[in-house]
Amino acid sequence: MDRIAIIGGAQLNGEIPISGAKNSAIKLMAASLLTDEPLRLTNMPRLADTAFLGKLLHRLGAQVDERDGPDGAETVLHTREIVSTIASYDLVRQMRASFNVLGPLIARAGQAKVSLPGGCTIGARPVDLHLQALEALGAKIDLHEGYVYAQAPRGLRGAEITFPFVSVGATEHAMLAAVLAEGTTVLHNAACEPELVDLEQCLNAMGAKVWGAGTPTITITGVAKLHGATHSVIPDRIEMGTYAVAAAMAGGEVRLTKARPDLIDSLLAKLEEAGAGVTRTADGVIIKRNGARLDAVDLETQPYPGFATDLQAQFMALMTTAKGESRIRETIFENRFMHAPELMRLGADISVSGGEARVRGVETLEGAEVMATDLRASVSLVIAGLVARGETVVSRIYHLDRGFERLEEKLGACGAQVRRISGGDESED
Repeated sequence: MDRIAIIGGAQLNGEIPISGAKNSAIKLMAASLLTDEPLRLTNMPRLADTAFLGKLLHRLGAQVDERDGPDGAETVLHTREIVSTIASYDLVRQMRASFNVLGPLIARAGQAKVSLPGGCTIGARPVDLHLQALEALGAKIDLHEGYVYAQAPRGLRGAEITFPFVSVGATEHAMLAAVLAEGTTVLHNAACEPELVDLEQCLNAMGAKVWGAGTPTITITGVAKLHGATHSVIPDRIEMGTYAVAAAMAGGEVRLTKARPDLIDSLLAKLEEAGAGVTRTADGVIIKRNGARLDAVDLETQPYPGFATDLQAQFMALMTTAKGESRIRETIFENRFMHAPELMRLGADISVSGGEARVRGVETLEGAEVMATDLRASVSLVIAGLVARGETVVSRIYHLDRGFERLEEKLGACGAQVRRISGGDESED
């Protein structure tokens, strides 16, 4: 399998365009199952996850056309009819978000058989809230041999749903199902992430009646039918934050374009607190560091608009060479410090106890062979490699390819010495 090699020490100077948001694009793609007319998504990222979901949707009956449009990459999805309501384990296990086809299948076809997604390297991430929301909407749910069997032959009906805790996935899933339900659905304690707003805007462009996304209360008035639409995917705030951290780590000056800095205000505030220069522009943000060591700062992950858990690993990498000691508390997912031992292979001084990591900054990191354990952990190792003396080689980068488009090209254009090593005998053990 492929690996990425980085020679540390080069500053980053230049411009990095931000792609469309992976976490939004895959839910918007699932929304294409709700209509028999074409859904055209522009500003689409080209990632392993979106390619995989496209294959799954094709099996369910969607025609998936990836092409270059006037505004860049776009995907047109056209599901004239649902030809299968089964999403098997061999498909769903490869990407948890593919479980979200369940709601649209029930809403449009009245039934579905979808595999439970199974475990996850960053914690249990159960789908209980997803199933409870669908049951509240009138679906009959049975679990057998690792599959969800769902039926709603008379259609779904609106309901009041209160989530016991904030869940982005469950909120999105309930929205996708409720738009075709009879009556009104109100979601309480809903997630407030920008991707929810993006989903609301796309669904409304398709003829849905949804409002309140971005707040804890979302209201959906069901409609009988949705139609086709064109929608531009929101910029990827995690990619934006990742390159902002990379620029602060390596030093230099990087302009992030096609971006929305308001989506990562919590991260930018931490970068400024650490001593990096942050300048917001009309279409993005400029990150600058003149070479002086950054200061250690503490952080705690929180639901949006707090500090995103998907940026925690990257920020930990940044703190490995900062002056002083930083405390990083992870409150969203258990077991999300698996990158810490790999950073320690590069010379980082990190100790983990429960949901808190203490990072004591060191003067320098040393290049080594390291292994990615999940998507965000993989890019944290690349970030650390940007400053490590000598060569850092990151294996298992199939994780990286799930969520970062043309990473080597984007960093290389700014002066990073990074290359992909194809093939090899990389072990899965």
